[in-house]
Amino acid sequence: MRYFVESYGCTMNYGEGDIIASKMRALGHSPVDSAENADIVILNTCTVVDTTEKKMIERISQLKSAKKEIIVTGCMAKAQTSRISVRLPGSLIIPPESYNSLSDIVSEKYPLDEPSEEVVCGKGVNNDTRVSAIIPIAQGCLGNCSYCIVKFARGDLVSYPVSQITEQFTDALKRGCREIQITAQDTACYGSDTGGSLPQLMKELLSVPGEYKIRIGMMNPESLECILEPLMDIMRDDRVYRFIHVPVQSGSDDILKRMNRRYTASQFVEMVENMRSFHGDISISTDIITGFPGESNDDHGKSLDLIRNVSPDTVNVTRFSSRPGTAAAMMDDKIHGRVSKERSREITAMRFDEAKHRNDGLIGKTMRVLVTETGKNNTMIARTDNYRPVIVAGDNELGTFLNIVITDCEPTHLFGRPE
Repeated sequence: MRYFVESYGCTMNYGEGDIIASKMRALGHSPVDSAENADIVILNTCTVVDTTEKKMIERISQLKSAKKEIIVTGCMAKAQTSRISVRLPGSLIIPPESYNSLSDIVSEKYPLDEPSEEVVCGKGVNNDTRVSAIIPIAQGCLGNCSYCIVKFARGDLVSYPVSQITEQFTDALKRGCREIQITAQDTACYGSDTGGSLPQLMKELLSVPGEYKIRIGMMNPESLECILEPLMDIMRDDRVYRFIHVPVQSGSDDILKRMNRRYTASQFVEMVENMRSFHGDISISTDIITGFPGESNDDHGKSLDLIRNVSPDTVNVTRFSSRPGTAAAMMDDKIHGRVSKERSREITAMRFDEAKHRNDGLIGKTMRVLVTETGKNNTMIARTDNYRPVIVAGDNELGTFLNIVITDCEPTHLFGRPE
């Protein structure tokens, strides 16, 4: 049967979508390039915020109306099984904890006789020549944030074996991938359940020879703090992007406490300063939630002050979304959506001003980049050593390293030309 994997949400989910696609192909099913052309659509869901959940429900209705066979995976398959089953009675619902049994579950309902070669590099089955691969390294996390529904879906930390990750890493390089993204709900806590650590894993991966770049996924502050110095040492290797995604979520200690985030705003600031002392050009990406229950104007002001003082390279701003079953959903002092939206706009405007000023200072500099994606209007998208996106004119080959001169910028990206 013809299949298509349609993933939503975080990098982790897309990485698992790749794995699901390879399992489907190994069973003998045929990949196609769109849901419209598929007999089976694997809907790899996200439910992190209310708007995404509604989008998933709408997509289920669309696929059902199109008379597709639907397999639901991802976070909704665990956290909100009943919402799916009432709409898709008799369909397969496979939560993340059952991915190891996915092949058996699918083959029982959709048996085929002819297996084919498994594919691990490429986004699902849709682009096997993609030069980036996503490798999940763990399931779950050690945290228990009061607003997070993902914890219900992913559970506590289960780190994957180093040998398994290294095998996937090596295989991806053999298939032509040049950018490897390792990911988890909290990448920094990898190995805490097995006696290992993320720096130890990185050393194993970097022992594999070759010309490539590794991007390390999101890390929570309390987990990152435990491995900060050895991880900064790892980033001295040019094959590792000098890039850290570390969500602060709020600049107010009172709100961080209500979120059940186990650090203070000052600890976050100190951590960023330490990282920059190791690598002056390290890119820092962070997240902010606006309108969390009980967030006062003073709390919001503290978030603005933190962003202004730290000046991250990227700030992902999300308005609080009440998720069923979480502690935050039952909190009093809800913030009106209009207020949350205005606070989001204010932080976003500051973030863009800061980023534009910083990027202006890079014009005229020469940088080494890896070409990772095809852009629009005869351009390519490349990544610098600290993971800044650069739009490069011309038809440069995917997976190649170039020296480029920065010619212009926007708050979100740079423009460059080959040297």
